[in-house]
Amino acid sequence: MRPNRPKMKFEKGKNPVARVLKMLIGFYPVLFPLTILCILFSAATSAIPALFQQNVIASIEKWFKTGDWASAKEEIVPMVILLACLYLVSTICITTQTQLMAYMTQGFLSKMRVKMFDGMQNLPIKYFDTNKHGDIMSHYTNDIDTLRQLVSQAIPSLIQASVIVTVVFCIMLYFSVWMTLLLVVGVIVMMLVSTKIGGGSAKYFIRQQKAMGKNEGFVQEMMNGQKVVKVFCHEDECQKDFDEINNQLFEDSYRAHAYANCLGPIIMNIGNILYVLVAMAGGLFLLSGLPNVSLSGMAFSISILVPFLNMTKQFTGNINQVSQQINSVVMGMAGASRVFALMDEAAEADEGYVTLVNAEIDENGNISEADKHTGKWAWKHPHGDGSITYTLLRGDVRLHDVDFAYEEGKDVLHNVSVYAEPGQKVAFVGATGAGKTTITNLINRFYDIADGKIRYDGININKIKKSDLRQSLGIVLQETNLFTGSVMDNIRYGRLDATDEECIAAAKLAGADDFITRLPEGYNTELSNNGSNLSQGQRQLIAIARAAVADPPVMILDEATSSIDTRTEAIVARGMDKLMEGRTVFVIAHRLSTVMNSDVIMVLDHGKIIERGDHDKLIAEKGTYYQLYTGAFELE
Repeated sequence: MRPNRPKMKFEKGKNPVARVLKMLIGFYPVLFPLTILCILFSAATSAIPALFQQNVIASIEKWFKTGDWASAKEEIVPMVILLACLYLVSTICITTQTQLMAYMTQGFLSKMRVKMFDGMQNLPIKYFDTNKHGDIMSHYTNDIDTLRQLVSQAIPSLIQASVIVTVVFCIMLYFSVWMTLLLVVGVIVMMLVSTKIGGGSAKYFIRQQKAMGKNEGFVQEMMNGQKVVKVFCHEDECQKDFDEINNQLFEDSYRAHAYANCLGPIIMNIGNILYVLVAMAGGLFLLSGLPNVSLSGMAFSISILVPFLNMTKQFTGNINQVSQQINSVVMGMAGASRVFALMDEAAEADEGYVTLVNAEIDENGNISEADKHTGKWAWKHPHGDGSITYTLLRGDVRLHDVDFAYEEGKDVLHNVSVYAEPGQKVAFVGATGAGKTTITNLINRFYDIADGKIRYDGININKIKKSDLRQSLGIVLQETNLFTGSVMDNIRYGRLDATDEECIAAAKLAGADDFITRLPEGYNTELSNNGSNLSQGQRQLIAIARAAVADPPVMILDEATSSIDTRTEAIVARGMDKLMEGRTVFVIAHRLSTVMNSDVIMVLDHGKIIERGDHDKLIAEKGTYYQLYTGAFELE
């Protein structure tokens, strides 16, 4: 069982960077403000030397005029000492800031991945059916990495540059309004260029992130289907398809970086031109003796011009730094938008309130809740008046006039009714696409029906919590999924509190014990890559053992023996018979030999049940089932 984690709601349509900042503050309510204070102090410290420089130059000018070095020394030395102290504190702040940002950035990414994965676990099956798995994986790699650049580089740099520009601008106004206005004109030109080029860069960076996800999705799809590609000699076509996708990624990446890379040099050279213009204007001011307009009221002099030129370089340099971060900001926004899109996906709706509990029955037939696995289950049904009733789980599953469509207007099931009484074995046969697996998906509530009702022990399954509903249903799918870990771990996946002895008993029941004991390390043999070191049949036997150890009241076997040879199937059949004893079982099979002993066989065709009855009854009717059984035509 996964630990409960606090959920965080996200407002749709909110600026991605603002959402990142909000989350960062939420994760680190103390460290983040402390880091910002360090950035602010170090930025302000780097901006104010112009004031000291002006005072020092003014003192030196006075010394040249008066020759009184002692007085000048008394003014200069304290300022130099104070400035040195400020730089020392600034160095401490910068060191603290970089260490805190490194810690918070990696912690932020870790928490984001946890939240993404936790949210993904709650998404409906439909999401994974309609989105490429490689594209989803890209959220955890490429998109998260763009957030790393945004948090660790772009945001601190933007804050620092903004503070420096603001402080320097105020000092400039303090020194000379006319010179500041000249600088503002140049800065406006720089901003217009940044907006024009940065806008083009942003458009292509967004395209790049999407193309990267598409690229990874295609590669993942080809890796999974490599055997099919080679069997059908489809390598050249796959290469052409990949080249097309990869070329699109190249084009988008090239254009994005072409815009971004030319922005820096252009802004830098505009800044250099502006520096020359300010120097020329300052020289003209000094030569012409024009009156200075400033907040300080000081006359324009060398002691103002020299620091003003330094501030011009500092001002344009930080504007250039901001333009350089457009790259990271735009990529971060594109990545954050994709990450938040995954987080904003609506979780699987679950309005159920009836839960599944272990049950104990006393000699009077009264049902109570047990705190350990008893092999008996009951539905715990709370009522509005505060009372609770327990209903013994019997495995009575009924579908009443069910309609369903994966896409609106394209019915997969129409007016389907199925009655599975406790302990019955119900089989579905029919051509591929007839709706057999869809029925079991609806019982599991992987999808919800469009019309009709499904009742489980008389309870509408919409009232049963999905996790409890699925816990009561053991399922063996046609496609077997094994996870990285030992064979024992994969069997125990069916019930995490199962003992080794129970897992081994389940493997023996499924007929898997024989081959498992012959593996290099037996039940401790490590599996990886979906059990690629096992045959398909062996993987399916482990999946059957996994369902057996769960000990569910209802079993769904979707082509459970499709990958097992006839001899092994006979062995498994004996174990399966034991596994199915006392349980309601739904069987989907193409091999009619596996459904012959079913209590009820239902023949589906284009989403409708066209025949139902046991084997003998359907053979006697000489309908579709009879033709399938005698080989008059194939299921496909």
